[in-house]
Order: sequence, then structure tokens, then C-alpha cells
Amino acid sequence: MVLKQTLRDVAKSQAVDLAKLELGTKRGLLDKIDPKLPFAIVLSGVRRGGKSTLLHQLMKRTKIQYYFNFEDSRIAGFELGDFEQLDEVLREEFGEGGIYFFDEIQNVDKWELFVRTRLDKGQHFVITGSNASLLSAELGTRLTGRHLRAELFPFSYTEFLAFSRLPAGKGSFEQYLKKGGFPQYLQTGRADVLQELLQNILLRDIAVRHQIRNVKTLREMAVFLLSNVGKDFSHNSLAKTFSLGSANTVMDWISFFEDSYLLFSLPKFDYSLKKQTVNARKIYAIDNGMVAVNSASFTADQGRMLENAVFLHLRMKYGADSIFYFREKGECDFLVREKNKITQAVQVCQELHENDKAREIDGLVEAMEKFNLVEGVIITLDQEDKLKVDGKSIALIPAWKWMGE
Repeated sequence: MVLKQTLRDVAKSQAVDLAKLELGTKRGLLDKIDPKLPFAIVLSGVRRGGKSTLLHQLMKRTKIQYYFNFEDSRIAGFELGDFEQLDEVLREEFGEGGIYFFDEIQNVDKWELFVRTRLDKGQHFVITGSNASLLSAELGTRLTGRHLRAELFPFSYTEFLAFSRLPAGKGSFEQYLKKGGFPQYLQTGRADVLQELLQNILLRDIAVRHQIRNVKTLREMAVFLLSNVGKDFSHNSLAKTFSLGSANTVMDWISFFEDSYLLFSLPKFDYSLKKQTVNARKIYAIDNGMVAVNSASFTADQGRMLENAVFLHLRMKYGADSIFYFREKGECDFLVREKNKITQAVQVCQELHENDKAREIDGLVEAMEKFNLVEGVIITLDQEDKLKVDGKSIALIPAWKWMGE
């Protein structure tokens, strides 16, 4: 229980602090979100990825806003019963008829009960959270049919260009490959910003929430996976590497990494969901800058940085359940599924040379033939070309052009 006066003081203080913030770079999601729809708009994403800034940009488009950040240490102990008092405070301080903008709401147990009650009364919500699984579980039980989801990632390449005021091209894209898209890191250039962020994610979003005591090994596994983006892994091999004893522990930890948006595991495509579940998965990271500063030995591997950036672009555009890798005789880096049909085959190659041409093209063509695709794409750093192979069209497209489309 939190005193009403404390809630009032915090709400007023947070409103003042928020008003001081710059609106920042316009996010691509901004024009896709309508807070006045009769649904709870749920924004989820990694810590420090810009959710609060996007919330601020949305608020500027509304007349009356009820903003509250539930990660404020001054309201430690806030519980479900405190929502009524908070609601009174917000109305008294900011007027009637406002839209609720609740930041990091997952910190309050059973928050969805309050939101559902107010939705039933015709009120509107935009809420954020840093934990995908937590939000989805709660939404599934309490807000089914009453919410719309939106995931916010660090800056895309086009947002990076707007933020950095750079023209599209190989030069700016190489900067994006190295620095990634976390706004605070781009502002300061300080590696400790992303090193501390990694620690916060591991401790606050994972270890504390899931009561993991072996934080040292948790961090070692996270750094290992960050250092091996684009490579496949098995739960058993990771269990042996980190002496965890059980593959089930590894499965849990991988799911926690994914829930916090730190890492993503990509399944191998198979028409059998059972086989898809047991096949080895590939690992990718939320941001290239996060990889670079937390794994010094990895920074020179521009090819895998490119592959990670392509993954993120596809993940942002198509969502978690629509991307796979392909492996039979050869391998294709990414398949995209739309409406239960594979519609794209995408290979990633920093620069196509004669000595690796067959390997890269054969895997892509094999995937195209399997899924009856007449066109395929190879994403490169700056190479552009068009090829015809066995009646199939293959376009080599520079990543900076492909991501700017």
C-alpha cells in the first residue's frame, strides 16, 4: 500500500521530468499506433530501447494524459489496490477524460485487472513492459481480444540515419553495423552504457524475477551467446559447456533471454512443429552495439554483424513467428513466412566472391526450389548485381538500400 500523497507527489514529479525530455527521433511505430482505439495498446521491448520516448511522442498527440512510471523507487510496494487511489490522483491533477500512459506496468502484480475494468468503461490505455513473456501470459488470460501488441526495438537503420543526420550509404551503414541503435549509446559513445545495460537486464529482468542465484554463470552464457550470433546451438552442448547438469535449465535460461529481448533463437524450418522444436536453433542479439561492447573478440567479424542486422530487420518487420533458417543439402540464412506460406528466401553475404559463390547461391536456390520461389535475395554490404540460376532470379542488394526500402 502506498499513501495517496506519495502517489500525488510522484505523479506530479514524473510529469515535470517527462515534460523536460526532448521528443527525440520520430519512431517508425508512432504513426502505426492509435491510442484512441478501444483496446489496450501494449508496447514491449528491451530496456533503454526507447519505449518511454515513444510514449512521450504519443502523449504529445493527446490533450489529457495520465502518465505513470511503475519503476519509480518511491512507490516500492505498489499493489493492485493502489490503482484506485492513483486513478483519483491522476484525475484530480490532470483533469477528466485522459488517456492512460503506464510505463513498465509489469512491476505490479495483477495490473491487468485494473486495465480490463477501465477498458470496459470505455477508457484508453497505452502500456509498456520490458518482459515479453510476462505481458503475453497476463494478456492471454485477462485481456484476450482487448489488446493490440507492438514491439519496439532499438533504432532501425532508417531511424539511425534520422538520429545521426547521416545520408544512406555504405559509410553510414558500417557505422550502424558497429554501433547499433541504442539511443543513449549513440549519444555518448560510452561502452559502459551497454555494459551496464547488460548487467541490468541479467539482474533485474532475469535473475531477480526468476530467482536465479548462479548469476556468474548466467552472465557467462549470455556473453557466450552474444559472441556467437548467427551460429546454431543445442541445449545439451550449452549445459555441458557451463556445467549446468540439465538441458532443461538451459532451455529456461534461453527463454528468459528471449523474454527480456536480449537474445532471439531462430528455428530451422520444418513442416512438422515437433521437429521444429527439437532441431538446433540459431542465436541472434537485440543490437550490434550490445554485441560489440560486451564481446571484444567479436567486433571484427563484420559478416556476422551484417547477418545479425538483417535478422533484426526481418524480425522487426515480420514478427517472431514468421522467420526461420533453412538447412537441407545446403543452407539459406532466412525464410519469411506470410499467411502460412514461405514468401521470401534471403541469404546474407558480406561480399560474393567466385570461391564462395557456389555455396551461397546453391543454398539459396535449394530453398527457392523447395518453396516454389522464382526470386531470391542476397543481402551484401555494398555489392549489387542480378543473377540467373536454373531459371531463378537472384538479386544482390546492398543492405543499406534493402533496409531503406
